[in-house]
Amino acid sequence: MIEQPDTTRRPEPGSPPGRWQRVRARARKTRSAVRRGAPFVAGVLATFIAIAAYGALRPSPAPLSIRDVNRAVASALASQTPGPARSELVYAAARPSLVLIETDGTDAKGAAEGGLGSGVVVNAVGSVLTALHVVADATAIRLTFADGSKSTATIASQDPATDIAVLTPKAPPATLVPATLGNPGAMHIGSEAYIVGNPFGLYGSLSSGVVSGLDRSFQEPAGTRVYHGLIQVDAAVNPGNSGGPLLDRDGRVVAIVTALINPTKQDVFIGIGLAVPIDVAGGGAGLPPY
Repeated sequence: MIEQPDTTRRPEPGSPPGRWQRVRARARKTRSAVRRGAPFVAGVLATFIAIAAYGALRPSPAPLSIRDVNRAVASALASQTPGPARSELVYAAARPSLVLIETDGTDAKGAAEGGLGSGVVVNAVGSVLTALHVVADATAIRLTFADGSKSTATIASQDPATDIAVLTPKAPPATLVPATLGNPGAMHIGSEAYIVGNPFGLYGSLSSGVVSGLDRSFQEPAGTRVYHGLIQVDAAVNPGNSGGPLLDRDGRVVAIVTALINPTKQDVFIGIGLAVPIDVAGGGAGLPPY
C-alpha cells in the first residue's frame, strides 16, 4: 500500500499562530463552556419535566360556583362578632349617674307610707335632679347611688310650675359621675328615646322607644296645675320612673320624666309618658345654664 504524502499545511516552528490554531482554541473554549453549563441546563429541564408531571397528576380545581361564593360569604359573616346595640351604649353612659330615691311620708289619712322615684346626678358636687312630686311631701329622703352607697338628702330647690326639684345629699359618694346634658331641641317625633330609672323599685331598669309627641300639656290628676311644653315618648314609664332621665341616642339627658297617662286611672303604662325638657327643668330648679 502506497502511503499518500501529508499535504496538510502546518505552521512552521516558531511562526506566529495562524487561523488553524485560533479555530482549535475556540473549539476548546466552547467544549469547556458546554461542560460547565450542562448541570444548569439539566436542572432546568428536570424542573420543567417535574412541573409537567405535577400538572398531569393533579388537575386544576374546578371554578367556584355562585353557591360556593354565597356559602363562603355566609361563613365569614357568621364568624364576625357584632358590635354592641345602641341601647347598651346608652345604658352604659347613663347608669353611673342614676339615683334611686326612697321617701317616707304620710297619706291623706295620716298613715305612714313610702314612695319611690328616680333621679340623676347633674354636677360634680352630687346635686340630684328629680321630679318634685316624688319628694314634695316626704318627711325623709334616702338616696342610693350607682356604686351602692347611700345618703339622706334634703330639697335644695324646687319649681312647682315645672314639677322639678334638686336634692342635696348629706354624704355623697367619693366618686361622682355627673350625667351629660343634651339638647332637647334636637329631639323630633321619631327620634330614639331611652328611659333609665327604678320602676317599682327595680334599680337601673332601661326602656326604649321613640319620641311620639312634642309640646304636650298635662294636668295633674288630683289638682289643677297644668304643665306645658312636655316631650311625649312611648318608652315605658311606670311608678318609680318619675324623676329619672330621658336620654337621646348618645346617652345625654334631654328631659326629666314627670308623668304617665292612663285613662283608666291606674298607675301602669299604656304607651304615653311625659317628660320636662332638660333646659326647662334645669332653669326652673335654679341650675346654671349649660
